[in-house]
Order: sequence, then C-alpha cells, then structure tokens
Amino acid sequence: MAQQQADLKPVPSGAYHWADIPVTKSANREGRKFMEGTTAEFSYFEIHASTQFKGAVPNPAHTQTDIEEVIFIKEGSMKFTMGKNTQTLGKGSLILIPPHESQAIQQVGDSPLTYYVIMFRSKKPMDLDRSAKAGGPLMLNADSLKYVPSKMGGGIKYINRPTAMLDNLEMHVTELKGKGPAHVPHTHIDTELTLVLEGQTQMIIKDKTYTAKAGDIYLMNSNELHGISNPTDQPCKYLAIRWK
Repeated sequence: MAQQQADLKPVPSGAYHWADIPVTKSANREGRKFMEGTTAEFSYFEIHASTQFKGAVPNPAHTQTDIEEVIFIKEGSMKFTMGKNTQTLGKGSLILIPPHESQAIQQVGDSPLTYYVIMFRSKKPMDLDRSAKAGGPLMLNADSLKYVPSKMGGGIKYINRPTAMLDNLEMHVTELKGKGPAHVPHTHIDTELTLVLEGQTQMIIKDKTYTAKAGDIYLMNSNELHGISNPTDQPCKYLAIRWK
C-alpha cells in the first residue's frame, strides 16, 4: 500500500461523470471510485461513491490513523456512529471524520443509501489540536440547515473552518434557478471540487468547457481559472468544496 501511494500522480482537473465510472459490486453493495491521487495540498486524495441496498450487512467500526474523511449523502438514510454519538441522517447531510475517530455506517429504511466519501492526507503534518479547537468531529443533518434565497436562486452554508488536515475547509450548496453564470470565471489558491446534485451544469476550467449533471463531479486544481453556470432554464444545484 505504501508503495502504491508513493506512485500516485496528481489528479487532473476536469469533469468526472457518474455514468463513466466503473462499478464494483458485492453483496447488496455497489462502489464507484471517481479519482485517486494527489493535489497541491494532499499527498493522498480519493473520492468514491458507495451504495448500500436494503439488507446490506454493516461493516465493523473502524478508524483511520492519518486520513481525514468527509461523507456526503446523495440519497437514502444512514445510521452513522462516530465514537459514542449515533445519528440517523438523510439526503444532503454531511459528516466530517478526523483521524482516530471510530466510525460505522448502516443503511436504514427501504430505499438504497448512496453517499460520497472524500478521503485525504495533507502534505503538512496533521493537527488534531487545531481540529478539536475548531469543533472536532461533525455530523450535520440536512434538515437542520437553513436555505438562504438569493437573486439567482439560493444556497446553504455547511462548514467554513480548519480541520485536522486543512488550514480551512469550506462547503456550501448553491442553487441556480435559471439560465446563466453563478459568477465570472476566477482563480484562487484553494483546490475546489463541485458535486452536481440536481439539473444540468456547465463549467469553464482553464481553456476548456465541460458539462455535468446530477451525480457528476468537477475538480479545479489550485489557481486554475474556472466558472460554473446553468446552461438551461431549469434549476440546477451543486455542492462546492474548497480547501487549502
């Protein structure tokens, strides 16, 4: 494993489409690995999506020694245990799991549970004290979050704080209710990931234009020009994740 990770290459920017990702199947489960490699900030970076169908047997609780994780629920209901805290979370909910925190996932209800997992190790030393001071482990139920209307549509703020692996992690959902750009193309030092939740989108990254729909992912590496827009008259919604 150490040699495999030593051979990892930078993850290229662009669009990663749900329909193009190979599917790994096992008993009452499916898995899709979108990307694995490095970024400007991470010596290890992976995104995969997992689906558990009704009847899936939960895996034993486990911990990561030097990996931090973010889980975002695409659909269904999840019973999630982190340490001594257990919550049932639905579509749109978010979990931040610092290293050394025990975690366990169980599908609940009749509908399949699908969730994205973002795993990362910083090139800088991890800082568990910084994580604890910023709030430590986090479980955000989507039902507790406030939607704030805007001229273009609206949005939901999730997190904007340091973590064990990051100087700052910022996540928010934006909804564009009509055709047009969310903002002018721009650059920033942060690497950014956009997970399309609903509708159709279009993204400029450097000198290329990509399209993506619900389930797809855009990656924009540090300091790359980018800008997202809604190419249709129907609403679109996406989760933006920035880190440095």
